[in-house]
Amino acid sequence: MGATSLDTPLVLRSGSTVANRIAKAAMEEQLASAHQLPGPGLHRLYRRWAHSGAGLLITGHVMIDRRAVAQPGDIVLESDTPISGFQGWAEAAKSGGAQVWMQINHPGRVVQADTHGRSWAPSAVPVRAGFFSRFFAPPEEMSQAQIDEVVARFAATARAADRAGFDGVEVHAAHGYLLSQFLSPLVNRRTDQWGGSLHDRARLLLAVIRRIRSATRPGFAVAVKLNSADFQRGGFDLGDAEKVIAMLAAEEVDLVELSGGSVESLATAGAPADGSTLRREAYFLDLTASLADSAEVPLMLTGGIRRRSVAQRVLDGGFDLVGVATALAVDPGSAGRWLDEDEAEVPAPRSSLRSKPLRASAVQAATTARMHRMAADLPDCSTDAPLRALVVDRVRRGRQLRGYRRWLRLHTPEALS
Repeated sequence: MGATSLDTPLVLRSGSTVANRIAKAAMEEQLASAHQLPGPGLHRLYRRWAHSGAGLLITGHVMIDRRAVAQPGDIVLESDTPISGFQGWAEAAKSGGAQVWMQINHPGRVVQADTHGRSWAPSAVPVRAGFFSRFFAPPEEMSQAQIDEVVARFAATARAADRAGFDGVEVHAAHGYLLSQFLSPLVNRRTDQWGGSLHDRARLLLAVIRRIRSATRPGFAVAVKLNSADFQRGGFDLGDAEKVIAMLAAEEVDLVELSGGSVESLATAGAPADGSTLRREAYFLDLTASLADSAEVPLMLTGGIRRRSVAQRVLDGGFDLVGVATALAVDPGSAGRWLDEDEAEVPAPRSSLRSKPLRASAVQAATTARMHRMAADLPDCSTDAPLRALVVDRVRRGRQLRGYRRWLRLHTPEALS
């Protein structure tokens, strides 16, 4: 895979073409309307990004099971979910000519206790995040029936996304969510066919990919988001990532997006357990260079990219797509300027809070605040102060939590029993 320019189209294995090499990477929008559906705010946000210049838009994660959400503001798409709001979402996102893929996810054990949702994991290993561990529900080791159900749910959500007009899905197998938990030897301690060797720990991810392929039309893109490493001693590492990428290449997935870390090791916030592996921009570029050299599937690198020259350096390093997240929330026109060969550096939200998890939460809240301004069609302003944004985020989460729990109680009484 040789170096190329940002404006070069990319032809996917499924046969469709991404117009250029800039992708808007997934960010959790926290914009669910009533009943966890996409509404006008989300449509406005993606119509704005549709004209950003990015050739591919990947949504924030959409939950495959109403009983398990990462945050109460998350969208949920199941086999019986009304589809009209999703059709409007796809239409808005595609209005500028970009492809749009829905990221689909199950949080596994990353379920906060106050949602009263179901916390599932390959093994009953609780989240270990210091003081913040107490906020997560104790996980239940999954039965064979529950594993089968998760595979079916991923396929049902992908099928619904296809019907709604999305061009593809990205299966989330990174950041410590359920499929990532199965890949991790620290969380997956099973002794049956779903645990042990890397081949068996990857079995669930591969089963999901195959079922999605059988449930969707030819030409529908299937991608995977994968950790380059968990940044935890004894966890999923770079060598594991290389082997899983080879497995995914054999399944003919269209793209593998590389990221890293989890709620237990906040690599995407610039504070991993192994800080020596990161830089302030293109966090994972040096770490993952060997993967770009050996992969037989297109790779996308995401993490901290805020300038045209850094985006080009990612392509020069052998990657096929550049994933841009925070920069497109802060400045939704940056991708277009990069394509016009403008350096257009985008300032990143920063916080001086001493606690790494709180600092990460504040920066994420500032990014979310920018998305909410666009969703409300409010004028651009300077980057929101992270601490103030965090306070606003907590208030909004409380309101969303009450709405989510009412909806869950109405539609899934057993979830709150």
